[in-house]
Amino acid sequence: MPERLKEIDMITNANLHYTIIKEIIDKGFAPSVTELSMTFGVTKGEIVDGLKNLQDYHGVVLHPNEIKVWVIHPFSLAPTNFYVQSEKGEWWGNCAWCSLGIAALLNEDVRITTTIGAETKQVAISIIDGEIQEKNYFVHFPIPMKNAWDNVLYTCSNMLVFEYEYEVDHWTKKHNINKGDIQPIDKVWQFSKKWYGNHLNPDWTKWTIEEAKALFAEFDLTDRIWDLEDSNDRF
Repeated sequence: MPERLKEIDMITNANLHYTIIKEIIDKGFAPSVTELSMTFGVTKGEIVDGLKNLQDYHGVVLHPNEIKVWVIHPFSLAPTNFYVQSEKGEWWGNCAWCSLGIAALLNEDVRITTTIGAETKQVAISIIDGEIQEKNYFVHFPIPMKNAWDNVLYTCSNMLVFEYEYEVDHWTKKHNINKGDIQPIDKVWQFSKKWYGNHLNPDWTKWTIEEAKALFAEFDLTDRIWDLEDSNDRF
């Protein structure tokens, strides 16, 4: 039975997000509505409302026909092309960026298993003592960030690892997918540590659009793919 939270006055995006992420890290899967209602000491209806609010906030993706966590970045609760392993457990990442984000949250040695371009060649990427060991890979970002949440699962599924930059030209033509930005994996690792580093904070909030733009600029992510329109919303 999940441990009941103490002194919870209300369900917030922050404490709900924290509770789900913490359980995924500890158990490898997300808590159910029933388990969350027991943890918070509230009705299932209140949890459902909380999850819907968190989804509107872009803090979680629920199954379309069931109130059940499908994605809570950086974790996927369904099989993907990225499998993350550590001594603590095993998880699915939504994409290369998310998988590195999982490593950042765990803050321990990890092994990420994936396939080049989501095709046949399997590779392993290790992070040991905070350093990525295989620095010769690249990550392709084909979907403009301003459109990322139009279909966030599709966006994530296209953020893939490649061995060589030139491979992306062939891959995009073969699959009729637009070519986007290509970044060295070590740079994406450094970026992921800052982007996802606060996701296990009980006081977590989503990056604002302006904060996201500033982070993109900090890591010299200047390709048109990273352009965001001015907005008071959160990314």
